[in-house]
Amino acid sequence: MAQNQVISESNLINTWNKIQKPVLTVLAIVVIVIAGWFGYKKFIQEPKEESANTALSNVQLAFQQAMFTPSIDTAALKFVLNGNGPSKGALYIIRNYGGTNAANLAQYYAGETYLRLGDYNNAVKYLSDFSTNQKQIQMMAYGSLGDAYSELKKNEQAIDNYKKAASLFEDDEVNASEFLFRAALLSEVSGKTKDAVALYKELKEKFPNSVEGSQADKYLNRLEVQANEN
Repeated sequence: MAQNQVISESNLINTWNKIQKPVLTVLAIVVIVIAGWFGYKKFIQEPKEESANTALSNVQLAFQQAMFTPSIDTAALKFVLNGNGPSKGALYIIRNYGGTNAANLAQYYAGETYLRLGDYNNAVKYLSDFSTNQKQIQMMAYGSLGDAYSELKKNEQAIDNYKKAASLFEDDEVNASEFLFRAALLSEVSGKTKDAVALYKELKEKFPNSVEGSQADKYLNRLEVQANEN
């Protein structure tokens, strides 16, 4: 038995001698990759995020000023996009801080700003590139995409985005009902009567206490009259 044990140990040693180099090489690569990832995150990504967030703070202030004023503040809108001197705009942040949360949010600010300026193609471009797990903000992005596509007469894309907006965050009854109403109305205008009826009924059922939901019967009756006349 002792002889068998010696042979077994000898086989293990021989096996290890054969595989130790590739095993140690793989382990070294793993260590280097992990160290590189942490180094990248600590010394490149985190400072990049911090710098991008600093640049974005001025954009956010200008965006709020531009979006929450009754009239179109062209100067504030242009500042959101292009900045002014040392203060960088959303487009600069998108170009220079790709991969950061700030650059992603800058896509939203840029898209909303272009929509307000009437540049619907650029509105679609930047809003389409934006994505967030914050449902209320994503809902507004989908709704604005719907508006931009509607202005471009791309009704199918507009309706699709309005429906996405309406279903994403139904807790916001005011905006969700508005977007569902826009989807229904645009379906009606596009001659998709069955779709419009279904959407008006959904509006009535889901948001009966909203302004749009309380008026859904009016639109349903109108479609029923039109259907009978045809």
